[in-house]
Amino acid sequence: MKTIGLIGGMSWESSIEYYRIINQVVRKELGGVHSAKSVMISLDFAEIEELQNRGNWDEATRIMVETARLVEKGGADFVLICTNTMHLMAEEVQAGINIPLLHIADATAQAIKQRELDIVGLLGTQFTMEKEFYRGRLEKIHQLKVLVPDREKREQVHRVIYDELVKGMITDSSRQIYREVIDTLVAGGAQGIVLGCTEIGLLVGQEDVPVPIFDTMEIHALAAVDAALGRGEYPV
Repeated sequence: MKTIGLIGGMSWESSIEYYRIINQVVRKELGGVHSAKSVMISLDFAEIEELQNRGNWDEATRIMVETARLVEKGGADFVLICTNTMHLMAEEVQAGINIPLLHIADATAQAIKQRELDIVGLLGTQFTMEKEFYRGRLEKIHQLKVLVPDREKREQVHRVIYDELVKGMITDSSRQIYREVIDTLVAGGAQGIVLGCTEIGLLVGQEDVPVPIFDTMEIHALAAVDAALGRGEYPV
């Protein structure tokens, strides 16, 4: 079994889920009292959030590369960034280490293609929905059409993530907001919905959505297990 490297804490609410899923699936796969070999460094999300809000992506990149190097030194065979937004600097992280980075968008695209879908709606932080690092990867590398909500709805989705979900707050009113945003995307042609923030799956599930959902946190965690056990299509 290979050792999974995890850069967590962004937020720790979803990092817990990564750790839980990875270990539960490894135990199910291997039986007995098996658990996953892993190394996690958990960052202080308050520091990261401040850099995001200030647009200081250079400093955020420095922190992410430095952290990935620490994970590598800790014995990881490959690394996951346990958040969608901070894949903004995925290329720099990969260039700064000697082990592979398992990209969350690649794992998600593979799951979408397994369902034979071509058009998906994307929810996430405004950074993820608006910048090219994520949408562009899905569109240019994986040939998917990606729909995002309008500006007002993007702001609503973003607000719920930062004001509630990263703090562990789950409310029915916010769930309803997300349902309405999703319904609009589906009406616009989305065949599936990408939960492109690792906390969104804490708020909405398949029962809230009339088309298939793709929970990027769960997909990423399962891809890590596949890679650790020598399966999947990842270069690890």
